[in-house]
Amino acid sequence: MPDLFDVPASGEPRRDDNGTGEPLASRMRPRSLDEIAGQKHILGEGKLLRRAIEADRFASLIFYGPPGTGKTTLASVIARTTGSRFEALNGVESNVAEIRAKIDQARTWRDLRGETTILFIDEIHRFNKAQQDVLLPHIERGTVRFIGATTHNPYFYVNSPLVSRSQIFQLESVSTEDLLPVLQRALSDTERGFGTLNIEAAPEALQHLAVMSDGDVRKALTSLELAVLTTPPSPSTISDLPSAIHLTLAVAEESIQRKAIVYDADGDAHYDTASAFIKSIRGSDPDAALYWLAKMLHAGEDPRFIARRLVISASEDIGLADSNALRVAMAAQQAYEFVGMPEGRIPLAHATVYLATAPKSNTAYAAINEAMADVEKGRTLAVPEHLRTKTRKKLAAASGTDEEKMRYLYSHDYEGGYVPQAYLPEGRIYYHPGENGLEKRIKERIDYFRSLHDSSNKGPE
Repeated sequence: MPDLFDVPASGEPRRDDNGTGEPLASRMRPRSLDEIAGQKHILGEGKLLRRAIEADRFASLIFYGPPGTGKTTLASVIARTTGSRFEALNGVESNVAEIRAKIDQARTWRDLRGETTILFIDEIHRFNKAQQDVLLPHIERGTVRFIGATTHNPYFYVNSPLVSRSQIFQLESVSTEDLLPVLQRALSDTERGFGTLNIEAAPEALQHLAVMSDGDVRKALTSLELAVLTTPPSPSTISDLPSAIHLTLAVAEESIQRKAIVYDADGDAHYDTASAFIKSIRGSDPDAALYWLAKMLHAGEDPRFIARRLVISASEDIGLADSNALRVAMAAQQAYEFVGMPEGRIPLAHATVYLATAPKSNTAYAAINEAMADVEKGRTLAVPEHLRTKTRKKLAAASGTDEEKMRYLYSHDYEGGYVPQAYLPEGRIYYHPGENGLEKRIKERIDYFRSLHDSSNKGPE
């Protein structure tokens, strides 16, 4: 009888897939709701989705969340739990003809055997409008129970009629604490996992795999499988068997190589990370801002997108408290264009730290928003006579307009370069200077000008 722990003479990696050739992540797919890792917010005892599944009272469902969080697995568990047929399509590969064929099969099984079919469509956002519309009448009639899965927010990437007919549930990245039992079960399961092998796994090795998988169950199991199948056995230090596969921290680090960043160029992770980046700058936390910057750069984000966000933040969040922030942001954008990557990360970091540590003011941002709101509401004001062009003033004079109303006072002719006069009818005020940074000096000056203007409007007492 061959030694179970001998490496094949040919040097080929060891196999323990029960002769199926099926990857560990596929073999270890949960078969019940209790085996699903994480997702307690929707599958915990008493939660809506769990109650609906156990009572077999649901129509159409759409699951969305990062890769490896169990969207496909959950759909198949629902079919198993409710005793339904399970048919699957993929939004990348399938077409209208395949959709209609699956629906015809579902109708046949329903009419002849009274069986319900769950039609699962992975990457539903890849279907165009016509393909998604094909499903609508059959969902309405109950021919199939539809379950869709997507890594994108369905409210933006799935047609509204399909969304309105479905209950939406968001799956979250699986925590490290929930991933560890999955890895341990894979090591001990004699039917689907590596339970027939003598494996001595260091706790820190499993912890590393769980952390570095970034909430992706598939990534964690794939890395574990690679570690087990490529590590030659050595003398056992724990069991009575002569040899064992030792999964050390070093083996785990080699198996997963580097952290798998969850980031998609046009999905939620993209916008969420950019949002965290800007909010960290606004909150004056340079350390957090640098982390989110590093994550975006590591994940392959377009540095021009980052530079644009910095320029916007320089005016929106720092503004007149430190007008130099806009110069720094623009210089970082130009420096990146000049040097490219990887050195371009340095001026981007330079600008990020400068903006995060600069005094903050959003008064100019608030002022233009208020003025724009007045214009958009239709409260358009006429240009005062004394501010119009010379040609317009001549036309006004010819029509008999009071010359005093047309008299423009040239600021530079007066002491301090300022003379009170009306530049806007009704005396509206949009800009309210703050007290932070250089804007405190601006506030003192603008308050002085406004006091002179108010005094001139009162006239002699």
